[in-house]
Amino acid sequence: MRYLTAILTVCVLFSAMTLPSASADLFEKKRQEMVEKDISARGIKDKKVLDAMLKVQRHLFVDAAQINKAYNDHPLPIGEGQTISQPYVVALMTEAVALKGNERVLEIGAGSGYQAAILGEIVKEVFTIEIKKGLYGQVKERLKRLGYRNIEVRHGDGYFGWEEHAPFDVIMITASSNHIPPPLLVQLKEGGRLIIPLGSTVFHQNLTLVKKEKGGSFIRELGGVAFVPMTGEVQKQ
Repeated sequence: MRYLTAILTVCVLFSAMTLPSASADLFEKKRQEMVEKDISARGIKDKKVLDAMLKVQRHLFVDAAQINKAYNDHPLPIGEGQTISQPYVVALMTEAVALKGNERVLEIGAGSGYQAAILGEIVKEVFTIEIKKGLYGQVKERLKRLGYRNIEVRHGDGYFGWEEHAPFDVIMITASSNHIPPPLLVQLKEGGRLIIPLGSTVFHQNLTLVKKEKGGSFIRELGGVAFVPMTGEVQKQ
């Protein structure tokens, strides 16, 4: 009986040690497939972006009930009416702002923290703002737990930016608006890039890239997207 008990104990211990490894391997495989089929195959070429998408474990940024869908190429709910963005759109926005690696980036709409983590793998500093207090607490703790020392999280209305850390090389807005908040353009460096889902409809906007230049701005539309709307001051304008 003692011999049988010992065997059972060893089997239980072996299972406890191997299951996390097997899960990690499965998630890594799914992440590689996501990058190959849904991102690289659709035209994303920036190696820095592809490497970041391969490294950041999206399943750690979604609710437990959604974990098996973590590497599907579509948004997922994260609570409070918000979503984690579609992986391809995260990659598209990140590539569009042409990061070199030494930038200071302001993100409006921290959400789950996934986009901030992707940026944090590439750039010098990320400052991200979340208006939903519950999500703010979660994302701040999550990014700290994952060891992102170059990402600072703030609870507040992103419409007003983060003046004490301005100017920024890049501003990324991950919620839709029918206009670009003027304070954000003021806080954007000369030659800096701002990207935003611009439009007045709930289900469709144009992903718009703005480059700040002397005497005006260069604007380019990158295609249709669907983001949750910004809340707060933007709705009063």
